[in-house]
Amino acid sequence: MLQLLTFLVEKLCLLSKFKLFESSWSDGVDHDRERYAQRGPTTPLRRGDLLEVPRTIFSHYGIYLGDNKVAHLIPDILPVLTNDKKLIGSVITNKRLILGCIYRCATVRVDTLEDFAYGSKILVNSMDKMMKNRALSNEEVAKGAEKLIGAFPYSLLWNNCEHFATYCRYGSAVSRQTEQFCECLKSIIRDQRSVIVTVLLGIISIVNFGMAPSTTLPIIFIPFTLWMAG
Repeated sequence: MLQLLTFLVEKLCLLSKFKLFESSWSDGVDHDRERYAQRGPTTPLRRGDLLEVPRTIFSHYGIYLGDNKVAHLIPDILPVLTNDKKLIGSVITNKRLILGCIYRCATVRVDTLEDFAYGSKILVNSMDKMMKNRALSNEEVAKGAEKLIGAFPYSLLWNNCEHFATYCRYGSAVSRQTEQFCECLKSIIRDQRSVIVTVLLGIISIVNFGMAPSTTLPIIFIPFTLWMAG
């Protein structure tokens, strides 16, 4: 039992480290290019710069358009519920964002630098040293972002804000956060203790809810799938 508890703690730690507090793209970043939105940038931002702001469990990305404006892809449920442009244009709350993720509805919108940063520090062009593709010219980057403004399909793993920003700046949609999450899932699946944990949870479910197709089939199918995948 101690081994199983250790396993669960270990995997939770892995999930908490999956770029959720600091982006691995920032390794080797020139810290002279770090800017703090609440204090104002020490050097003027350039139109076409790729901006990154750490959030609680992920980083958010956007493209600087100049004049204190940032284009960024962000989930939002309000466009599904109303056509009121003034309401939709207000700062997106966490509730709007989460419901947008669930409904897979997003927009590429333009906000002020302060609203985009939301009180967090800003990293500028932190991916330039990590990407295989060279960055496009800053004007090309900005114009590419402006062309995409409006409603946009959204997927947390396959079409998120990082995909948008890297596509605009490098011509290739990439998300390091997605890659890290998938690697974390692979490590969990490959660990055979996942099978044991799943079986134990299944047995607890049967004890609590009784034998039924809704409980029995997953108990058989999920551990078998994990065992084969591992």
